[in-house]
Amino acid sequence: METPDVGIPEHLATRMSMAEQYEYLRTKLSRRRTLVTAGAVAGGLLTGCAGKSGTTDGKAALPSPATSKVPGAVVTPFGRHLAFGADPKTAMRISWQVPFAVRKPYVRVGLKPDDLSRRITAEVRDLHTPGLTGVRPAVEQYYVHAALDDLHPGTTYYYGVGHEGFDPAAPAHRSTIGSFRTAPGNPEKFVFTAFGDQGVSNAAAANDHVVLRENPAFHLHAGDICYADTNGLGKTTDGYDPTYWNLFLKQNEPVSRSVPWMVTTGNHDMEAWYSPDGYGGQLARWSLPENGFDPTHAPGVYSFVYGNVGVVALDANDVSYEITANLGYTDGKQTKWLDGRLRELRATKGVDFVVVFFHHCAYSTSSHASDGGVRAAWLPLFAKHQVDLVINGHNHVYERTDAIRNNAVGRAVPIGASTDPTRDGIVYVTAGGGGRDLYGFPAGVKESYEGHVTRHGTVDTVQWEKGQHTTAETVEWSRVRYRGFSLLSVEAESGSTPRLKVSALDGNGKRIDHFEVRRGH
Repeated sequence: METPDVGIPEHLATRMSMAEQYEYLRTKLSRRRTLVTAGAVAGGLLTGCAGKSGTTDGKAALPSPATSKVPGAVVTPFGRHLAFGADPKTAMRISWQVPFAVRKPYVRVGLKPDDLSRRITAEVRDLHTPGLTGVRPAVEQYYVHAALDDLHPGTTYYYGVGHEGFDPAAPAHRSTIGSFRTAPGNPEKFVFTAFGDQGVSNAAAANDHVVLRENPAFHLHAGDICYADTNGLGKTTDGYDPTYWNLFLKQNEPVSRSVPWMVTTGNHDMEAWYSPDGYGGQLARWSLPENGFDPTHAPGVYSFVYGNVGVVALDANDVSYEITANLGYTDGKQTKWLDGRLRELRATKGVDFVVVFFHHCAYSTSSHASDGGVRAAWLPLFAKHQVDLVINGHNHVYERTDAIRNNAVGRAVPIGASTDPTRDGIVYVTAGGGGRDLYGFPAGVKESYEGHVTRHGTVDTVQWEKGQHTTAETVEWSRVRYRGFSLLSVEAESGSTPRLKVSALDGNGKRIDHFEVRRGH
């Protein structure tokens, strides 16, 4: 039976919030229930947003496990990706995708690749995307997740994913076995990497190879993960192809199967088909630490401690003045949680540094410029708790500020310099060169990076204000600018002189910027 066109007319969609669009679609689909596929009805119309009763409660809930008549022996897992649980020393989450629903999925785990004796049951999350006549067919996607807890710190584990009919320990499937290492029990030197705005491209895959060469303990992805939603406005009128996620997870598997891939949400990650906030798809695809203020509502908000670094992930869609589909959707709860979590991290023994990452830029001069909503909601808290480093995406360039204090330059931080957040202020890094098409800088503003330093001066740019309008500002804080694919590599040292050695690398691994963060030096 042909799937009906259940889109929203353009003249209505432009005036609706994401929640209003979702309710419109839910009502329209309910009236045409006989035309909707049985799978969509069983999954709560838009799988990923319905509760056990099939009714919605305004939040994105996990979809129910699915079954399939396809023989398990012919279903091959793909797209494996890791993420930490709440404590990286003892908890890991293993996720993957299958092209058809499977029975009795599981993970085999052990201390040797030929001895995967521990077996952990996994769950299937079925994500249904309704079709649009003449645009796309209905799509069923199956994501599988397993929670590994009670692990030993500083230990390498080997694992294989399987299901009824597919045993990763069988000789024919031994090549699918992967590995990961838990965080050490006591702080020691380690590296983590970061970028935003990756998508699916040759440049994105090349950046993955650079990440692997850095041998990071984990990777931070600062939103705009896959670009299945091409417009990024959080509306059902956005162009959307959910099968891009299949390509993305396959692309990243060579690195994400061994490096925990810690994501947060960008504007292109608000997929309005699945739930009022657009995060039903996120909940189906990712298993992230469930220690944020509301993991069933805001999966991209969480924190963890690795070694001497506390990391906080935020959802900037909640506070953005530029793209307003989810503006205020947490009613201030995320910001309140952030205040408390930063306070806790600063009081945690052994935590020398606090790193915060999210999508929309607090300070950038490129196409999207700076978001006044981010500045208003969160910068006072960053200053209050002396955050050491802030990482953003959104603008598809590399740009790094001087240390900023009270919205002005607190201390110049040239390439190779060091800075102290307790005295100088905070350095903000835009690391949006993950692989998507690149942006530029304002007319007449030159690039300036390691090996190619130009005269430092002011830059004329804008800031987004309430009501989706901009105001002009002339800034002095834009220190390093590079228009190319790139990523961050951060080496954390503990001991008598703790430091973060921050480097930016281009798509070939060549350094284009570096500086140090040291507290109280």
